[in-house]
Amino acid sequence: MSDLSAPFDRVVCGDLVTAEGILARGFVAIRGETIAAIGQGAPPPARAIDDHAGRLIFPGLVDGHMHTSSAIGWGGIEHATRTAAAGGVTTVCDMPYDIPRPVTDATIFSEKVAVVNRTAHVDVALYGTITKTGGVARIPELAAAGASAFKLSTYEYDPIRFPRIDHREMEHAFRLIAQTGLMVAVHNEDQELVEALTAEAKASGRTDPIQHARTRPPLAENLANVLIFELARATGAHAHIAHSSLARGFELARAYRAMGVTASAEACIQYLSLTEEDLVRQGGKAKCNPPLRTAEEVERMWASLLAGEVAYVSTDHAPWPIERKTSPDIFACSAGLTGLQSFAPLMLTLLEERGLPLTLLAKYCAEEPARFHGLAPKKGRLAVGADADLCVMERGRFVFDESTIVDRAECRWSPYHGRTMRARVAATYLRGRPIWDGARVLNAPGEGRFVPRQAR
Repeated sequence: MSDLSAPFDRVVCGDLVTAEGILARGFVAIRGETIAAIGQGAPPPARAIDDHAGRLIFPGLVDGHMHTSSAIGWGGIEHATRTAAAGGVTTVCDMPYDIPRPVTDATIFSEKVAVVNRTAHVDVALYGTITKTGGVARIPELAAAGASAFKLSTYEYDPIRFPRIDHREMEHAFRLIAQTGLMVAVHNEDQELVEALTAEAKASGRTDPIQHARTRPPLAENLANVLIFELARATGAHAHIAHSSLARGFELARAYRAMGVTASAEACIQYLSLTEEDLVRQGGKAKCNPPLRTAEEVERMWASLLAGEVAYVSTDHAPWPIERKTSPDIFACSAGLTGLQSFAPLMLTLLEERGLPLTLLAKYCAEEPARFHGLAPKKGRLAVGADADLCVMERGRFVFDESTIVDRAECRWSPYHGRTMRARVAATYLRGRPIWDGARVLNAPGEGRFVPRQAR
C-alpha cells in the first residue's frame, strides 16, 4: 500500500475484479504508469478521479493469441490494436505469420518492434517462428530479442508465411527452444488426413460450410496433439497447443504433465461459444481452424475450463477482409475470426449465463496469458507495481453490432453480430491513461509499446 496522503495522478473507482475475488466500491490509485495503491471506500486525493461506481473494473485483458499482419502486413498492427483498445484488451501477443515476411530472425523482429512502437494503440508482445528449413539457428537470437513465445505448425497454409515444419526440423527446434525457457505453441492439425478428406469432399462436389468441419475431424487435431507432446517429452521443451477445440486436447496435456512433460493448451473463446450450427448458418464468417465443433463438445470444453485444465482463453483474432469470407465454396474462404472487440463482453456474458464467477474472466483472459508469456508481474493483474491497465465493464443488455468495430471498413464483421451481451466495455486504460471512452479510441498510434518477455 502506497502513502495515501500524497495526491495520486489518477484514481479509478468501481468494483474491482481479480482472479481472487471482487472488491466492491474499490479504487485503483495510479502514479505515472503504475498502480500505486488499491483500496476500498472513499478515494484518496488525486489530480483526476474517474468514478465508475456500479461498473466492474478488470485488469486490462491480455490476448495470448492473435494476428495483426496476416492480411495486409504490418499496416494491420495499428488497426488491430485500435480494436483491442475498444475491447478492453491492453496487451496483445501477436503471431509471427506476417505478410510478406514471417518473424524468423532478430532483424525482422527488430523491424517489427519499430513498427509496433510507431503505430500500436495498446502494448504488444511478439511471437517468433522459424523458416520451413534451415532456420533453427535463429531461435536463440529471437529469444534474446524479447520474443514472448515461439509458434510452429504441423499444417501448411503457405510455405513461406505459415509453413508446416517436418518432424526432424521440429525436433531440432524444440531442443533449441527448450534451452531458451520459452513456450513453443503449435498449430495442431494433421496435414495428411486433412488434405485427403478435403480432396474427397471436393471430388464429391461437397463444398458447403459443414464440410469444413468434416474434413478437419477431431482425429486430425488429436494426431497432431500427440506428436507435439511426444516431441516435448523427447526434448524437454514446453509444448503448448495453440488452440484446442476439443476437451481431449486438455486431457492429453494433463496426461503428459503426469509423465513430467511441460505441456499446456489454450482455448479460444469461439470454442466456448460457437458450434457447427453457426458454421452452417454463417458460412465463411464462422470458418476458423481448428473448426467449430458440436454443442456437446462445447460443454466438454467448459468442463475442462472449470477443472483447471485450460492454460488461458484467447481470441485467435484474424481480421480477414470480408470479401475473403463470403464465397459459397467454404474451401475458398480464409480461416480466422474477428474477436478482439467482442472478447471481454462475450466472456462476461458466457460466465453469467452459466452462473459462473466473473473472477474467471480476470484469471483466464488476463492473469494466466500474462504469466504464460512471461509478462507478469507488470501485465494481467490489479496489483501494486503492475502497469495501470484497466478494462471497465458496464452491465446491461447490449446487442453486439459489427458496424461498431473500430477497424478498417472491410474488417467490420463478426461471427457474434446480433449476439446479446450482458455488458459493454465502457472504458479502457493503458498504463494509467484512458484510451477508450465507450465510443472512441482516445490515444494516438504509437502510444502502445512493444513489451518484451520479462521472465522465463
